Amino acid sequence: MKRHALILVGLLVSASVISPAQTGRAKPDPEIAKMVKEVSAKNVEVTLRKLVSFGTRNTLSEQDNPTRGIGAARDWIFAEFQKINADCANCLVVEKQSFLQPKANRVPEPTMLTNVMATLKGTTNPERVYVVSGHYDSMCTSPIDAKCDAPGANDDASGTATVIELARVMSKRKFDATIVFMTVPGEEQGLLGATYFAQQAVEKKMDIEAMFTNDIVGGVTSQKSSPNRDRVRVFSEGVPSSETEQQAGTRRSVGGENDSSSRQLARYIKEQSDRYLKNFHVWMIYRRDRYLRGGDHIPFVERGFAGVRITEVDEDYTHQHQNVRTENGVFYGDTPEFVDFEYTANVARVNLIALASLASAPARPKNVGLVTTRLTNDTELKWDANADVDIASYEVVWRDTTAAEWTDAVNVGNVTNFVMKSRSKDNYFFGVRAVDKAGNKSPVVYPRPMR
Repeated sequence: MKRHALILVGLLVSASVISPAQTGRAKPDPEIAKMVKEVSAKNVEVTLRKLVSFGTRNTLSEQDNPTRGIGAARDWIFAEFQKINADCANCLVVEKQSFLQPKANRVPEPTMLTNVMATLKGTTNPERVYVVSGHYDSMCTSPIDAKCDAPGANDDASGTATVIELARVMSKRKFDATIVFMTVPGEEQGLLGATYFAQQAVEKKMDIEAMFTNDIVGGVTSQKSSPNRDRVRVFSEGVPSSETEQQAGTRRSVGGENDSSSRQLARYIKEQSDRYLKNFHVWMIYRRDRYLRGGDHIPFVERGFAGVRITEVDEDYTHQHQNVRTENGVFYGDTPEFVDFEYTANVARVNLIALASLASAPARPKNVGLVTTRLTNDTELKWDANADVDIASYEVVWRDTTAAEWTDAVNVGNVTNFVMKSRSKDNYFFGVRAVDKAGNKSPVVYPRPMR
């Protein structure tokens, strides 16, 4: 009887539609706002310059030299995570994940690679995981030149510094879900470190709900006059890389090319960032990555995890993947003077806002379906009840099929079934998200057709 009563409530609340301006714009969490202020451009600069000081961080460079090469960078990052762990009373699990990479296209000989991670375990839902990464390796013009100076200030000491700064600030707080702060090598050799972690995650059946990679987030100073200076790109794929033929057939028949879990994650990052930041914004790019390039989110999305790439808007290719030199009056090289540290700090703030919001919110609803048993101008949605102990309600959202973001929503209460009267599933896209007692919202889940 109680379940039927809840469903009845769900059928009757269609009048409580909230306006687009209210959707996702609840009062900001004061603790997140406080963390945003704690992100330090100076800390980012110190970390980045230290990484550059190792001369090269090419994945194939020395591993036993204490001052130069990938090994020195690896050990310094590990020590830095340990310092952060000491400052938060051993709140982190700091570890090295090493593996032997076989000979490959950009790996002339079998090479030991090491992911360096600091894990902040969740308090109530530790099995739910969010991963944020940057790659700590670098390269000159040739990815297999292990001897040349490869400072890698923007690509990707900026992303690594972002991850370390996030660990420093966020480790002082508790979150419902687990956050993994990860730095990986082998990106320039073919996303090797990230691929190993992602495959291990599959084999261990880790519940990774989202993965962010930060790659080239230094806001190259040669582009300071760009009109896009106040925003950062978030790349997300539409059609899932892991899609089966059956899933592809369903998508083609009813739509959904623009509604993968990765794209919902990108929308969530933008929505949450807009709540806290007035002068820096997320620019969603509806692509998996840039032309001719790839990032560490790709091994994750290929294995069915939601993942996005975060990258500065205007790149300068004279300061990426270049031997350091001056040629015909033009300086080439990825050195610190071409990094805008305040821009990088703003990117860290975007990451922090999204990660803190995700790790504080309920999990995404499971088995969300749009009922297609009959022809009607109403729209019926069903989903499984969340296991979160503090679940308060669910929100049904919708938008025109040509809209980029969710524009409207209705809170339907703590039910698992809702009928939207006189709003046809043929004319709109719908989704469902979970809401906890504090008002934290999960990312939206796009429904699959069901009978």
